[in-house]
Amino acid sequence: EDPSSSRSMQNSVAPELPGFYYDPEKNRYFRLLPGHNNHNPLTKDSIQHKAMECKRLRLLEEEEKQHQKTTRAGLNLSVLLQKRQLGSLSPTSYCRLVHELKVNCMQRRKIEIHSPDSSVAGTNNFKIIVADVACERIFTVNDVEHGGCKYGIINLSGLGKESLTVEMYDNLYFTNRKVNSVCWASLTHPDSHFSLTHFSKLCLMGIAETPGCASLLPASLFSSTNPDRPGMLCSFKISTAWSCAWCLNPQADNCFSTGLTRRVLVTNVVTGHRQTFGTSSDVLAQQFATQTPVLYNGCRSGEIFSIDVRQRNRKGQNWKAVRLFHGSAVTSLHLMEAEHYLMAADMAGKIKLWDLRTAKCVKQYKGHHNEYALLPLHVNEEEGLLIAVGQDCYTRIWSLQDTHLLRTIPSPHPSSKDAIPSVVFSSRLGGSQGVPGLLMAVKQDLYHFSYN
Repeated sequence: EDPSSSRSMQNSVAPELPGFYYDPEKNRYFRLLPGHNNHNPLTKDSIQHKAMECKRLRLLEEEEKQHQKTTRAGLNLSVLLQKRQLGSLSPTSYCRLVHELKVNCMQRRKIEIHSPDSSVAGTNNFKIIVADVACERIFTVNDVEHGGCKYGIINLSGLGKESLTVEMYDNLYFTNRKVNSVCWASLTHPDSHFSLTHFSKLCLMGIAETPGCASLLPASLFSSTNPDRPGMLCSFKISTAWSCAWCLNPQADNCFSTGLTRRVLVTNVVTGHRQTFGTSSDVLAQQFATQTPVLYNGCRSGEIFSIDVRQRNRKGQNWKAVRLFHGSAVTSLHLMEAEHYLMAADMAGKIKLWDLRTAKCVKQYKGHHNEYALLPLHVNEEEGLLIAVGQDCYTRIWSLQDTHLLRTIPSPHPSSKDAIPSVVFSSRLGGSQGVPGLLMAVKQDLYHFSYN
């Protein structure tokens, strides 16, 4: 028997002793130091963090050396073209594999952030980035050094093939409270005090503390070309708030929903009318359907249910239309384009695709890491991709069709609770003539992963 293999086998099955840590490299146990007075204490957290950092640096080094990584044997462009010419690949399979190849060829490049105010760019850590429907602009929530958050808009029109530059505009206000959720909104009403009949705005929902608020901010607030900057369009005081969603269905337009502690609040921003639906758990994730005025809600208890906002919530009335259940708190929801399927993620790291017609889970995407954070899902049906950032700061990309994990992207910065990346993926970053790719905001930096 090979002594080295015997030793490695012994190391892998070394018993865990309370109060001790086994180092496989040195083949010995070390005492864990629990006291806070030690100059350099050895704890399980520090050991785990060191191991994760070594893994991250190794993956970053591998990505620099290997420009093309594939998760399936024999997947390259020449083989795909040959199979397509021979007729052994259907057009659907060919497109799916081409997208998979593009994902594995993406390379990271840092984006230069310019601002009319030189003190704005690169001074605060990105916390949330959310793109509008056309992916022309990105709304950002940044942590402020002395506490609280401030907001900004990044214009993506400068993302050309030759240069990677963006313009960032901050507003003049910031909140000293935590912002939990943000979504883009579109307000259309003839009695609007703005002269435009269709004015793009942001529904900014915030605040984990009580009292909280839900605010609607005009996007022109962040434009340097508009000298008469309007203020906040409206703000509604609410209790502890976790999530928000804007309704684009004509039957309930000008309405948005907020997920609160043990209730759902639907508000009309024009009339101020409110409708309350009581729940048995905190509502952490929400999304409206577009074909019908139906709101989907994900709860801390793991329950997912839908509400038809046209009905009134009467006492004793069973108003929950669809009911699904996860084993842990639901953190994100995404309704697929045909609105027959719903994607949901929870705090156990489970990502499931539900068939709303049968109320059954039809697919599950493995590898996501989450324990307690409110982490979003990003679905691009056109490219057939699912993207999620884990609590371990790794960005993972799956194939929507066969649930295969295509790529795991390490963060450019050391992993920590306050350095979880926020991402946006689109085949048209910067508008209809934009560039395809993945945007990643982490710490004070913005990165582009080219998808072409």
